Amino acid sequence: MQKNNLISFLIGLGALIAISVILTYIVPFRIDLTEEKRYSLNPATIEFLRQLDEPVEVEILLTGNLPGGMRRLQRSTEEMLRTFDAYASKKISFIYQDPLALPKDVQEEYIVILAEYGINPTNLFVTEDGGQKSILIWPGIVARTEEFETGALILKGERMASNEEILNQSIENLEFELINAIRKLVGEKQYSIGLFMGHGELSEDDGFGFVEALVDDYEVFKIPMEQAKKVEDLDPFAVLIVSGPRESYDERAIYLIDQYLMNGGNVLFLVDALVYDMIQARGDGTVGMPFDHGLDNMLFRYGVRVNKDFIQDINFGYYPVMAGNFGNQEQLVPLPWPFFIKASLMAKHPITKGLDQVLFRFTSSLDTVKADGVRKTPLIFTSEFSRKLSAPVRIAFEDMANEPNIEDFNQAFLPLGYLLEGEFTSVFKNRFLPTGADKTTFQEQGAGGKVLVVGGSSVFTSQSELGTGTPLPLGVDPFNAVTFANRQFLQNTIAYLTEPEGLIASRSKQFKIRPLNKAKVRQEKSFWQWFNVGVPLIFLGLLGGVWFFVRKLKYKNR
Repeated sequence: MQKNNLISFLIGLGALIAISVILTYIVPFRIDLTEEKRYSLNPATIEFLRQLDEPVEVEILLTGNLPGGMRRLQRSTEEMLRTFDAYASKKISFIYQDPLALPKDVQEEYIVILAEYGINPTNLFVTEDGGQKSILIWPGIVARTEEFETGALILKGERMASNEEILNQSIENLEFELINAIRKLVGEKQYSIGLFMGHGELSEDDGFGFVEALVDDYEVFKIPMEQAKKVEDLDPFAVLIVSGPRESYDERAIYLIDQYLMNGGNVLFLVDALVYDMIQARGDGTVGMPFDHGLDNMLFRYGVRVNKDFIQDINFGYYPVMAGNFGNQEQLVPLPWPFFIKASLMAKHPITKGLDQVLFRFTSSLDTVKADGVRKTPLIFTSEFSRKLSAPVRIAFEDMANEPNIEDFNQAFLPLGYLLEGEFTSVFKNRFLPTGADKTTFQEQGAGGKVLVVGGSSVFTSQSELGTGTPLPLGVDPFNAVTFANRQFLQNTIAYLTEPEGLIASRSKQFKIRPLNKAKVRQEKSFWQWFNVGVPLIFLGLLGGVWFFVRKLKYKNR
């Protein structure tokens, strides 16, 4: 009897070991039973991990005695890296690193490197020994291979969101931030981006903002429009950018862009509807006047109209102006400037979800018009206190001597950018083609291309350092020492236009915030504590009693 039981036990144990080996090494699988698929990865992420050709080590900088929310972000980061490792063809390992625990001789240099990666310390207050204590944390990661190293900030969210919402957005976007950091280490530049030149585009910073933000991930080229002779000349570019033309596009140029889109290309239009001269804003001021850039009919056919106006918003930035001398030093003072919009309301779209504030300087309103087959998605909005000023628009420093009257800002949530996707109709449908156009290759209908329209070029134009005039990275405000999310907005836009189902798609995750009812917790705390402790013990006791009773019946006659 005992021998048979031993054999059965060994057979069962062997079967369990065999099944475990098969599932672990031969037919591995994972089942995500969460409602939101919290532990499921985007297919593009899985494909990238399976093609990984070298090991990656990740330093998690969130460590130490953290408050509850940060512990959740820390735990989510570790879980995501473990999930990455389960799918990766090469090992993805992680360690914890506290910058303040490093030796003094390397600590300062390491913190400077983290700042270059955009990972700056955050001051937190934690309860310890009955009192509150201030600690510094670095909410980011550092990823490295044998040859390269990069870093990523993982605590990101919309400026106007609560702390709990920011944490939730950070966890939602964690997959993208981590896989994007790894991609920068081992990925190759796969796409070319074209910046149109020849009609006064990029006149303010000569394209520095675009190049600085994109050059690490893409091949960026400036395209003199006169050198593009035919549509095929534009085929090598995954995205074409038209940014702030100051001269009118002729029919030939419009035809090339139109047919590039009809053939599945992607175009980013940053169109200034009004022109102005800020130098004349002093004294009696100046006015913003409409001008013809030649693109209105094309954009109208695609489904968007850029209006001849400027938007002002009560959530404004400041413009530095000279206000006389203090002794022998010129004084720069911040002037309230409603033409500079600090946009905080983002659409739940992979391009904009969880973005911090984006700064728009002198931007026009957008309206949608009928365009069959085109889906129009607004991405960023003004606040609930906005207004539109139709051309001609007065621009004068003296008008801003006093704070704006909030009652004048009676329009809300005006869209600042539209994404257009679907089946576009050519602006040349039922029209004569430009001289020299090849009628045999003309397409009057297109599918697969995408268009993003913003009513102003300054959103992706870098500002200059005060005094030296050196161009700064996108989003850096030289006067207020603030960094806006314009650079991330551009990078997300290009990533979506080139590969909408790629790594950027992982930003579409949404996790629900399920806060506990604090009053109910206080009322029922004792009950659930006893329940969680007592029920398992009672269950085990009943199980033991049943087992004892069964054995007693089985052996009482033996």
